[in-house]
Amino acid sequence: MTDTTGTPRPGTPDASGSGTSDASPADTTGTPRPGTPDASGSGTTDASPADTTGTPGTPRPGATPGTPRPAAPPAAALLRTAAELGASAPLKGTRAVVMTMGALHEGHATLIRAARAAAGPDGQVVVTVFVNPLQFGEAADLDRYPRTLDADLAVAAAAGADAVFAPSVDEVYPGGEPQVRISAGPMGERLEGASRPGHFDGMLTVVAKLLHLTRPDVAFFGQKDAQQLALIRRMVRDLNFPVEIAGVETVREPDGLALSSRNRFLDAEERHTALALSKALFAARDRLAAQQALHARAQTTSATTGRAAALTALGEARAAADTQAVALARPVDGPSAVRAAALLILDDAAAAQPPLVLDYLALVDPADFTEVPDDRTTGEAILAVAARVGKTRLIDNIPLTFGATT
Repeated sequence: MTDTTGTPRPGTPDASGSGTSDASPADTTGTPRPGTPDASGSGTTDASPADTTGTPGTPRPGATPGTPRPAAPPAAALLRTAAELGASAPLKGTRAVVMTMGALHEGHATLIRAARAAAGPDGQVVVTVFVNPLQFGEAADLDRYPRTLDADLAVAAAAGADAVFAPSVDEVYPGGEPQVRISAGPMGERLEGASRPGHFDGMLTVVAKLLHLTRPDVAFFGQKDAQQLALIRRMVRDLNFPVEIAGVETVREPDGLALSSRNRFLDAEERHTALALSKALFAARDRLAAQQALHARAQTTSATTGRAAALTALGEARAAADTQAVALARPVDGPSAVRAAALLILDDAAAAQPPLVLDYLALVDPADFTEVPDDRTTGEAILAVAARVGKTRLIDNIPLTFGATT
C-alpha cells in the first residue's frame, strides 16, 4: 500500500490486501466493544450473555446448563445525516472508512476487516452505503441497482464496522445535483470512461464529498475497480486531500470469478461464460511468468544454434528445443504475448452460448491507464477486461510486473 502522504501508518495493510488485516481478532469474534452504538444509532450494546427471553439463570429448553451462547457481533450504528456522522467521530484513534454502494458481499467484508485492523481497538470503522445517481448513465440502471440495507448492516457489523453511514440523496446533494463537480480529466475518459461517459466525474464528486463528510485518516478501496482506485489516488494527490488511500486485492469466488454485486444477475449458463474473464487474465499472467522464466535461463545459458544441434546429436531433444527457444526468445514479445494469451480465451467465450461480448481488453500503465507499448520490458502494468454476458456487464483486472524473475 502506498501512503499518499509518503508515510505508511503502522499496522495498515498493504495494497495487496495482506499485511496486518488479521491483527485485530477481538473485533471480529463477536466481542462487543465498550460503548458501541446499536443499529438504531442510540444506546449501547449489552455485553451481558444473559438470555433476555426468559427467567435469568433458567436454561432454555435443550440448552446445556452452564454453556454460554456464542456472542453476537456488536451492532453497527446506522447513521443517516451528516450531523449524526459528525457526532459519532472518535475522540481518539484512527478513523478508517470503506465506501460502498451497498449490496455488500465478501469482497466488501475484506475491505472492512482491513479497515478494522488499521483503526485498531481505539479507532472507528465507518462504512458508507450510498447509491450515487451521478454514476449512472440511465435511470433504469440506477433503479435496477440492488438495495439491501438490512443485510448490509449485518455484513458490516460482522466484519468489524462501528457505523454505517447511509444518507439519502437529498442529504448528499441538497438542492439537487451539484453544479460544480470533480473532473476525472483524460485519465477518466479511457476504458471504463469511454464505455460510460461521465461515470468517473460522478464517482470522484461523491468520493470527494464523502471524504469531507467522514474525514477519515485512511480510506479503503478494492483493486477490482482498478481505474477507480487510480483516479481516487490521483485526485487525493493532486488536490491535497489529507487522507491515505489503501488498495486491497480483488476477492474471488472459488471458481475464480471476481466478487461483484452484479454477479447475482447471472444465471447458471451466463456465469459459466463469465468465467472466461478471470481465465483470460490468469492465462496472460501464466504466459508472462513462463516467458520471464525463459529469459532468466537465457542469462545463464549459452543459447546458440550450434549448442542445440550438439544436444540433438546426443539425443537430448528436449534440452535442444529449450536451448533453441531461449536463443530465439525476445523480451519485446512480452506485452503482445500477454494480450494474445488472454484474447485466445476471450475469443472462445465469444462463441459460447450465451456469448461473451467483449468491450475491451487493455494492458495499461497503472499511473495513467495509457496502453503499454509492445517494447515494454520492465515495470508495472494492469491487464484489464470488460465484457457483457446477457444483460450484465462485468469488469476484472490483474496486476503484472514486467522484468520480474522467479
